[in-house]
Amino acid sequence: MANWLRSEGLMADKIRSHDWASTSLGPLHAWPDVLKTTVLLMLDSHFPKSIVWGPELITIYNDGFLPILGDKPEALGRPFSDVWHEVWDEVKPIADAAFAGHATYIENFPLIIQRTQTPEPAYFTFCYSPIRDSSANVVGMLDTVTETTTTVLLGQRLAVLDAIASAVVNLTEPEEILAVTMRLAAEYLKVTHCAYADMEADEDAFYIRDNWTVAGAASIVGPYHLRDFGELAVSRLRAGQPLVINDRAKDLMPQAAASFEAIGVAATICLPLIKGGRLTALMAVHDQAPRVWTTFELGLLSEVTELSWAHIERARADSAVREGLAELELLNTTLEQRVEERSARLLHTEAALRQSQKLEAIGQLTGGVAHDFNNLLTIIRASVDFLRMPNLSAARQTRYMNAVSDTVDRASKLTSQLLAFSRRQPLNPQVFNVGERIRSIGEMLDALTGARIHVNVELPDQPCYIKADSSQFETALVNIALNARDAMEGHGQLVLRLEQGLELPPVRGHAGSSGPFIAVSLRDTGTGISARTLEHIFEPFFTTKEVGRGTGLGLSQVFGFAKQSGGNVEVSSVLEQGSVFTLYLPEVEVEAIIPTLPNEHEEVVLAAAPGRYRVLVVEDNLEVGGFANQILQDLGYETAWAANAEEALVMIGPKALAFDAVFSDVVMPGMTGVALAGELRRRRAQLPVILASGYSEELAEGGYSAFEFLAKPYSADQLARVLARVLGKG
Repeated sequence: MANWLRSEGLMADKIRSHDWASTSLGPLHAWPDVLKTTVLLMLDSHFPKSIVWGPELITIYNDGFLPILGDKPEALGRPFSDVWHEVWDEVKPIADAAFAGHATYIENFPLIIQRTQTPEPAYFTFCYSPIRDSSANVVGMLDTVTETTTTVLLGQRLAVLDAIASAVVNLTEPEEILAVTMRLAAEYLKVTHCAYADMEADEDAFYIRDNWTVAGAASIVGPYHLRDFGELAVSRLRAGQPLVINDRAKDLMPQAAASFEAIGVAATICLPLIKGGRLTALMAVHDQAPRVWTTFELGLLSEVTELSWAHIERARADSAVREGLAELELLNTTLEQRVEERSARLLHTEAALRQSQKLEAIGQLTGGVAHDFNNLLTIIRASVDFLRMPNLSAARQTRYMNAVSDTVDRASKLTSQLLAFSRRQPLNPQVFNVGERIRSIGEMLDALTGARIHVNVELPDQPCYIKADSSQFETALVNIALNARDAMEGHGQLVLRLEQGLELPPVRGHAGSSGPFIAVSLRDTGTGISARTLEHIFEPFFTTKEVGRGTGLGLSQVFGFAKQSGGNVEVSSVLEQGSVFTLYLPEVEVEAIIPTLPNEHEEVVLAAAPGRYRVLVVEDNLEVGGFANQILQDLGYETAWAANAEEALVMIGPKALAFDAVFSDVVMPGMTGVALAGELRRRRAQLPVILASGYSEELAEGGYSAFEFLAKPYSADQLARVLARVLGKG
């Protein structure tokens, strides 16, 4: 096998250039044929694989194995036992079995590995297979491995949250809810303490009202002062940020460390509750020994804390309602002179009842989201499991990969509809002729509703304009039309009518306005809607359709879009005669809208080499940032990665000439992505800036018309097309 190593890739190059003559393997050309063949098979595989050869356990691996190693020192040619010295006690028996001729397959094997500066928990699914020579003697081992850390941790997180939700769903007392939540969280995180504290009005004094402790640990219930635990605790918690201490002796000043030592705490995660701009409560987990908290543990405790507080608020609201009703009954037996007092307490009770109803609605929404997302996650999980199967045909691989991609798109649509209902979706309002747009929609609906439903469009003689997100406008009309189609059971008449210069009438308790407004009405000849159903039709996940025919989010999107755009939606209906949905949106004078044009004469000097573009990725999330960086590199771009906006501004320079484009997240600690984009445009007006977000309050309120926007989750293809457009390549 002369010149046998002709494979391409990083590890193929490293294997060719490695000084093998100084090892027991000898030069490449002298390697045994079975080793050469196994190396070629390994390099041609996209699965992470490594070869462990001979008594010295010499390590050879492919490109796919590099992420498994992380930042470990170069492993090529080194003993496998040295490369994984921190876990060799756990791995050695499995390797010994392979060298003894026994293949081993293990799923989700837990290990504490060190491939960065700090040890981290990780999970792997792997197979150790013996490699035999022509005489059937075992001469090495093939390690085929997939890291399943994210999947395992996600499953654990969902299991903990589900266990807590199930345990407290029927509890009515806040103390009971706290006790159950603290116990389950502490047991899972394996900590010595879990505590809950109420803050006083001065935001310094606090009282730990309850705590869970491991057997043998002392209770820490009692009064304290936040200032005694150091300036770091004061500044972070009052700012609404978590306090994370891995080792009090290393992370804190002596006085603060002493306060933690006095209550037997060496490591802690403390989470604040901010209400009305004030620090009102704390929830924390403590450990008597130092430990390095992981981002997963911090994220899990944050979700547990939010879930706990939501349940406590629900219980308090219900308790307030019960107490108020009891007091009202007592007041009915008192004298006339207590009328004023009775009225005041009634108002208090009504407020508590509204809060209880609000929380009930949140529960319904949460249940609907959980149901739909669990369905989507089921498809993804099943597809991934099949994709892991060996010898899977190309056709089935394509089918399951398409299933994952389609399901992600459905999940993204679901979140978009929820944001629309809550009026928190980022909109890109533009001025357009609403009559022309309705005419086009009417033509589309003619085909969408079927031949037996006649679609008529009635437009005024004069053109009229609105400033709104045209995509959301079309989606709203289509959602109304599809409901009308279902109500007409395949035959009838649908009339789209546009009126201009109207006032906005009061709708369902919302105040009206003098306008001017346009009104787009859709009148159908369907079965009509009952009065009871009309009260709920705009609520998310409410539907009268049979299972599988509707998500219950279509009309909630219409309502959210209308309110976020400064309008409203009204509905009237007569049973067996039909319904009329009327969408009101503010009318604008087209002459008043002066588009802002870029400066076509500005000279821009690109820092990248000819034919090669440099893109700066700004993302605080490690997983997302690494993924985006890898996508851009695979697309042929030169990239750099900044973890926050402040770091990005230093990297790009005072005139923003160091990069050809910037791809930034919106929600980040410190300066947001929108503020960063504004500063970049100040430094260099024509710099292409692309913003990405799954949700941003800032974008929901201000829109993103000044910049390119990519909604999360995004695909590699979407990112490629946006970059090609802004860089003038497409």
